[in-house]
Amino acid sequence: MSTLATSIPAMSFDERYRVIRSRDRRFDGQFVTAVRSTGIYCRPSCPARTPKESNVTFYATSAAAHEAGYRACKRCLPEAAPGSPQWNLRGDVTGRAMRLIADGVVEREGVPGLAGRLGYSTRHLTRLLTAELGAGPLALSRAHRAHTARMLLVGTDMPAADVAFSAGFSSVRQFNDTVREVFGMPPLDLRARRRRTRAGEPVAGAIDLVLPHRGPLDAAGLFAWMSARAVAGVEVADNASFARALRLPGGAAWFQVRVGADDRVRLHARLAHLGDLPVLVTRVRRLFDLDADPLAVDEALARHPELAGRVAALPGIRVPGAADPHEMLIRAMVGQQITVAAARTALTALAAALGERVAPHAGTDRLFPTMAAIAEHGHEVLRGPAARIRAIAGAAAALASGELALGPGDDASEQRAALLARPGIGPWTADYVRMRVLADPDITLPGDVAVRAGARALGIPSDPKGYAAWAEPLAPWRSYLTAHLWAAAPASRRASVPTDSPIQEAS
Repeated sequence: MSTLATSIPAMSFDERYRVIRSRDRRFDGQFVTAVRSTGIYCRPSCPARTPKESNVTFYATSAAAHEAGYRACKRCLPEAAPGSPQWNLRGDVTGRAMRLIADGVVEREGVPGLAGRLGYSTRHLTRLLTAELGAGPLALSRAHRAHTARMLLVGTDMPAADVAFSAGFSSVRQFNDTVREVFGMPPLDLRARRRRTRAGEPVAGAIDLVLPHRGPLDAAGLFAWMSARAVAGVEVADNASFARALRLPGGAAWFQVRVGADDRVRLHARLAHLGDLPVLVTRVRRLFDLDADPLAVDEALARHPELAGRVAALPGIRVPGAADPHEMLIRAMVGQQITVAAARTALTALAAALGERVAPHAGTDRLFPTMAAIAEHGHEVLRGPAARIRAIAGAAAALASGELALGPGDDASEQRAALLARPGIGPWTADYVRMRVLADPDITLPGDVAVRAGARALGIPSDPKGYAAWAEPLAPWRSYLTAHLWAAAPASRRASVPTDSPIQEAS
């Protein structure tokens, strides 16, 4: 019997083998199965005949399988699986590195930039990732590019050369070689295998993709959340879609997300720079929490009688993420101690006055203001206590200068400490930002008024100490408990008490 190729303690070899024997779709994207007798690797649900145990090696990532000399299965296309939820569960250097690689840091800053963000030397980071995952940062980034290339070849009519540069390859030759090596066929052959679903001439810069996800998805809850907080001009949301303009490394972009009757998540985007596509897809996936494992979450929460009914009524609940970490902090600070509606009004005024104008499209015509603009002119637009306005402007200035770093690759405890050290940021805001920016699945927010109202409605202790003690056995899924309690809060409390910010932060 083969041994595990990587040290992931969650599942043994035998458990993984039972998964592939049952072709359990829940585990697609969480590991890949490499078969020595064929030289290919598959997703757990691959419909092909189950290989002999003696021929099987399990890898945590497709990059590790690539490095070991395997190519992707043409039948199940493991690169099309959702991402692994473990990178949000894990706050160690490996989880942080995987989040940054997905956000395109290696393409923009190289491996030295990635290592610097994580506080390691390039050599030591490569050694750590190779020991843990079977592949170093360059190989992991290359696998991410291959996934993006496959997605574009199959899902769009873009010319192959545009696909190459959109996916982050430095040359068409590198793109061709990688696709051949990973998928065992040239790019145009891979494209020929797709199913055509629509006709018409492609629009320059416009991209339509399907974003895979696991299990049930509470799309209505996500769209309702975003609709209540949409900043006019920057965002447009209703009960079936969400769209916004967004600043990306290569320039302005616009995207819209819809969920069809078939439960498929569809992304429509327009990009100023096609090379920003992998970054956009990563941020949209984070915003909609598409790499979550809802069946594992629902199973854990439903064991508690107080939650069983809520889980049955709202299967697949998600925790909204952040499309822009810096923007997320400003939005949370602006919303402190005011209602959701008042925060939305204040943020709309801020965007109208300071946001960069972009070509109007589908209800959007501006970007959220830069941190430099808020630092310099925010006091002219923001209303409320002078101390809070100074705190917001000061946070924006720190973000603009780099004095304060905030991103998906942060160490959670260091991020929290850095935020708490700033004026005007208390424990609620720091933890809320951690939930949204790091996609931390285990945040409780015991002082949140809407959480307490939802807890009372479900017969759960609602005082902060009592609630924290009751929720402790639900680790590591307490952020999803928080989302359920927000949804369970009486409508009057949800309308008058912001879930983006506390009425009163803990001292």
